[in-house]
This record gives sequence, structure tokens and C-alpha cells, in this order.
Amino acid sequence: MAEVLRLVPAPDRTVLAARRVSVETPSRVLHRRADLEVRRGEVLAIIGPSGAGKSTLLKVLNRLAELETPPLVVEGEVELEGVSVFGSGVDPDELRRRVGILFQQPVVFPRSIRANTLFGAVHHERLDRHQKEQRLEEALKGAALWDEVKDRLDERATVLSVGQQQRLCLARTLAVHPEVILMDEPTSALDPRSTEAIEALIRELSATRPIVLVTHDLAQARRTADVIACICLRDGAGEVVETACCTDFFTRPGCRETVEYLQQGI
Repeated sequence: MAEVLRLVPAPDRTVLAARRVSVETPSRVLHRRADLEVRRGEVLAIIGPSGAGKSTLLKVLNRLAELETPPLVVEGEVELEGVSVFGSGVDPDELRRRVGILFQQPVVFPRSIRANTLFGAVHHERLDRHQKEQRLEEALKGAALWDEVKDRLDERATVLSVGQQQRLCLARTLAVHPEVILMDEPTSALDPRSTEAIEALIRELSATRPIVLVTHDLAQARRTADVIACICLRDGAGEVVETACCTDFFTRPGCRETVEYLQQGI
């Protein structure tokens, strides 16, 4: 069965795009001919069964996949603002600043809340003391964490709750002013209250930068996403089998694999 792609994106709104991307290890094909459009003002949720390679595809978008072991071979094209991310003049470090990522488990350093928040910003930019304080407050407010930590910025980040640590990781990402944010199941380790806070931030932040959200939670995808891409396994490799706006995806799925996956998730 051919891919069902019922969404026709407006080219002038496309920020990040994967075009016919295939991913292989030395022994197997992980992804086959994936197409994705990440557009301004939208949340794109990537869903699908475990083992379909959702997280792997996410890491291809900012070239983290090339750091995997065993090495991954990527074919096809990924473009950021119309420019190939695989071009010879592209600095992967700078690309990962522009396309930030939030992982399933919060990754905090055994340093202060202040140092954690500014870790990437001071790596990429020369900031004076005033600029650092301004960036710090801006990022923590963007992650809805400022009011909870503003009087304890020099405490170790490890004293924060898991939900707070995840928002701290989001603040660290926001501090480098990314153009796109990738999120790999960012609430799977969180309690319901913290999950609600992250979901509210996803909707709020998508107004200023597109977000790509990998999630196993269909209800979360329905609550947060504008567009859904479903990845399923075909002949042992992940394929994007259907892409549609959220309402159409859940009410009028057009692909057999999508229907079966939704039935399993109900």
C-alpha cells in the first residue's frame, strides 16, 4: 500500500523538512523514504508503535543520529529553511543550536540551576553579565519555571523534582534561541501535573517556533498537535504511512495501518 499523504503544506511556512529520508545500520534498514514537513506555528506529533524508529528519525533532523553506535547511514535530504543540513559548510553544533531537542529523561548537570540554564548559551555566544542574567530569566520564564526557582538559582539542579528538571532542560534549550524544538516523549517520566504543564508549554511555544513531538500517548497527540504523522513498520522498516491534520487523522484515518494502530491505542 502506498503512503497516504493528505496534507499539502504551504511551502512558505515550512521551516524543517525531511524528504525521502532512509536510515540504515550496517545490518538493517531502520527507516524507508520518510517525508515530513515542520511548519511555522504548528506542532507536528509523530506517533506509531514501539520499534518503528520514531526517536531515530527525530535525531536525523538535527544530525544527532550520526553520533549513534553503530554508525547510521542516512540517505535523502533534510532541509532547514530550505538549506540542506548535510551540506559541507554546515556546523553540526550550530545546527543543534538551531534545532534543539528535549529527551525522554531530563538530563541535568551536577551544577547550579543557573549554570544548567545557561550551559548552551555561553557555549555559543559571548554574553556579558547583564546579558546572562537577562537570558537566564527569559529562558526560565519561557519554561514556566522562573517563579519556582528565582530565589534559588545557585542551588544544584539535582534538588529539583523530575518535572522541574524537565522544564529546566527546556529552559536550557530556549536559552540558545532555537528555531525548531524536537521533543522525544518529554512527559513519559512525569506525573500528571507535570505532564499538563509541559503540554501547556508545547502549545504556548509553538506560536513562536514549530515543535516536533514524538509521543506514544494518543490522547496527548490529540491535545497538543496540529498535524499527525504516523510511522508504522513495513517489512521490518519504519515508514511514514499517513500524515494529516489532527482532526482528520483521528476521525477519518485513510490508511489500514493507521486504523489498526488507533484501535490498539484506544
